Amino acid sequence: MKLQQLMKRGTDFLGTKYAILGGAMSWVSESNLVAAISNAGGFGVIACGSMTPDLLRQEISKTQAKTAKSFGVNLITMHPDLDRLVDVCIEMNIKYVVLAGGMPKGITIAKLKEDGIRVICFAPALVIAKKLMRSGADALVIEGMEAGGHIGPVATSVLVQEIIPHIQEIPVFVAGGIGRGDIMASYLLQGAAGCQLGTRFVCAHESIAHPNFKQIFIKSQARDAVTSIQIDKDFPVIPVRAIENKASNEFIECQKQTLEKYRNGELNKEEAQLKIEHFWAGALRRAVIDGDIENGSLMAGQSVGMVNKEQPTEEIIHELITQAQEFLNKQNFAA
Repeated sequence: MKLQQLMKRGTDFLGTKYAILGGAMSWVSESNLVAAISNAGGFGVIACGSMTPDLLRQEISKTQAKTAKSFGVNLITMHPDLDRLVDVCIEMNIKYVVLAGGMPKGITIAKLKEDGIRVICFAPALVIAKKLMRSGADALVIEGMEAGGHIGPVATSVLVQEIIPHIQEIPVFVAGGIGRGDIMASYLLQGAAGCQLGTRFVCAHESIAHPNFKQIFIKSQARDAVTSIQIDKDFPVIPVRAIENKASNEFIECQKQTLEKYRNGELNKEEAQLKIEHFWAGALRRAVIDGDIENGSLMAGQSVGMVNKEQPTEEIIHELITQAQEFLNKQNFAA
């Protein structure tokens, strides 16, 4: 079986040479990296994050000027201006939108589809995958807890077994902990339409991430990318996977001090929760753009241990494809 055949459902859906999506990483997945991934045969995705509609319009315009290839826009469902961001995508003739960060409303999916936009959604469980499919999602991404940034509690390998055998109607892409082409080929053989990688592209030449940020990725191992620690069940912390640094330890201290003030009556519960939640405000930008790797957030997946040097995006994708082909050859498939 040829690699091209295994990827065909994904490449047909995405309109790309390879069924490789670039994970949307705030501050990293902007026009330069997105265009580079698409120009190299993959599918770049703009990370809208907390952008305003005007900023998103500008980023889309910049990307369109750098590539004529297929790319998408990742929108966070909890964004207060989601409806206006959707309007911008329609106005700018975007063909693919990835909805992340929560369960999207059916009305949002319907509005995008009415304008011919293909909608990709994240499914952290089979029941949600089926619900999203009924709501009109054109494709799904299942992302395991090995991924960087905000994560769920289930490993990629388990999600693949839980979801892929039961979702045949639409393409399913796999994400989380993917750093090599052989594991990509393995997921394709199990029925995935393609794979999404984020961490692997952080150290691409075209990535605008600060040199300090890239160097910490190159130096780190899988075990260094840990999840945020919650010290009290009454004050939930959204699980985030990032490389441990000074700020990680200070976050634990912040929680301890805040809880002490709450118990002493100096803060009410809402004030205490907000103080904990606001600790990381602006921290990702401090790390990615300013290069403050001590006080910023170093969001990274466990595949960071496979990031060994800075490379052109095209070279990264070529390596992944070569590894996938070699894996298939070893399995007695004609790659």
